[in-house]
Amino acid sequence: MREKIEYDIVIVGGGPAGLSAAIRAKQADPELSVVLLEKGSEIGSHILSGAVLDTVGIDMLIPNWKETDIPIRTKVKEDNFFLLGPAGQVKIPNFFLPPLMNNHGNYIVSMGNVCRWLAAKAESLGVDIFPGMACSDLVFGDAGEVIGVIAGEFGRDKEGKKSDTYEPGMEVLGKYVLLGEGVRGSLAKIVIEKYKLDSESEPQKYGLGMKEIWEIDPKHHKEGKVIHSMGWPLDSNAGGGSFCYHAENNQIYLGFVVHLNYENPYLFPYMEFQKFKHHPMIEKMLKGGKRISYGARAITEGGYQSIPKLSFPGGLLIGCSGGLVNVPRIKGNHNAMVSGISAAEIACKAIKEGSKNTKLSEYDSVLKNGKVGSDLKLVKNVKPIWSRFGLLASLTIGGIDMWIANIFGFNIMGTMKHGKSDAKSTKPAKNFSEIQYSKPDGKISFDRLTNVSFSGTNHEENQPCHLFLKNKNVPIKKNLPIFAEPAQRYCPAGVYEVLEKRKNSFIFQINPQNCVHCKTCDIKDPSENITWKTPQGGDGPNYPNM
Repeated sequence: MREKIEYDIVIVGGGPAGLSAAIRAKQADPELSVVLLEKGSEIGSHILSGAVLDTVGIDMLIPNWKETDIPIRTKVKEDNFFLLGPAGQVKIPNFFLPPLMNNHGNYIVSMGNVCRWLAAKAESLGVDIFPGMACSDLVFGDAGEVIGVIAGEFGRDKEGKKSDTYEPGMEVLGKYVLLGEGVRGSLAKIVIEKYKLDSESEPQKYGLGMKEIWEIDPKHHKEGKVIHSMGWPLDSNAGGGSFCYHAENNQIYLGFVVHLNYENPYLFPYMEFQKFKHHPMIEKMLKGGKRISYGARAITEGGYQSIPKLSFPGGLLIGCSGGLVNVPRIKGNHNAMVSGISAAEIACKAIKEGSKNTKLSEYDSVLKNGKVGSDLKLVKNVKPIWSRFGLLASLTIGGIDMWIANIFGFNIMGTMKHGKSDAKSTKPAKNFSEIQYSKPDGKISFDRLTNVSFSGTNHEENQPCHLFLKNKNVPIKKNLPIFAEPAQRYCPAGVYEVLEKRKNSFIFQINPQNCVHCKTCDIKDPSENITWKTPQGGDGPNYPNM
């Protein structure tokens, strides 16, 4: 028997969406009991984002934030867009870009540090915050509605059996449950499937974002400078691009995004990132510098047409659990915060009216017809154009579509479809040649395992593997002969290996201790054979200021 504890509002996930919801709920009604459960060892430890922050969300949540000590200080002073080739770059003039792409007035931030500040604010208002509390399952009522979550189960051994230190966890029950787990959350997957929330939307699309923080030579640093690029080294192999944000203290946030709908199973996203750093423009900036942190995270890229229904009996999906990233802007934190605020307001209103564990359909309408919807509608065709016709078409046709939408309020391309999932986009290896990547030099580029050590990731070894194979034979019997088993390449942390035990006899090895919780395997496996589930609380990366 599990202990039970009851709250008015239960929030899963200590990201910008969950924290904004917690704060707004207490602002709306200080008497409500609100709890926030976070699987990371502390708030912010699992947060990885670019990030250039559009302040629309924080403006709504804390109007006087500029008078506080919140770590939002570095204003964007210079905005640059480049199309890269192997030996040089072409700057895209800013006047060609729609106004929505303008970053002036935005701020370069560490979202991990912003979330830590928001957590302190939430606690000061009376929110109960419990880090290290992974939510492993949902609790359902008699009518199939969500009434809570199971949190804090510890002490199962590798075989899944209860050890001497087993703790069953608690049933944390609420009148409404808000799921803000981020991209491809395990509980969000359950409710989307159970309630068929995605039956009327396009398949969700994803990217893999990898990020390093560097401390660079002051002569190459310009606080407030923003650089985005597209093109080399990905070229026709995959969609994607880079970001470089000059933050405080001679630090830069350097990131690389690979769209996960690529076809070639030999593509190695992590090595594309390392190759990118040797572009003359980037290498010059990094020389003499020091990489101080690394991490990776999947990104929702489907946009407006891929948003599922966000309300379900007993709760709501908020933030990236609903897929609210604006792909051309490489921004989602602002929409995450707005969604959390809206969810809290609607849940508080329902509780005040005496309701509980009902379906709050009003939330879907508010999000799609409000600030979030208007932000995503303007850019909804950029991703499908890029996927179907390539980078140049995306820059031209997609740019025209965005300009007209920005000026006249409608998209000339209508609403384009995405088609198949990223897993189904992978094609057989026989259609491609293996891609040869240069060995990392250890100064500008690094091997995966060395970089993973800079993520602070750690998992208790005597627990069930949190990466589940639906069929243990698929990696070697199917994925290896047909797709050259891409798991050994698409994972940015070296979790998956194919080892030859004896001649022509292979095994598939999973190294769960390396996992940085990016969820790429759950998304990209061509056989859809891998399911990511949350490990015990406190495990995973420990990002200091991502």
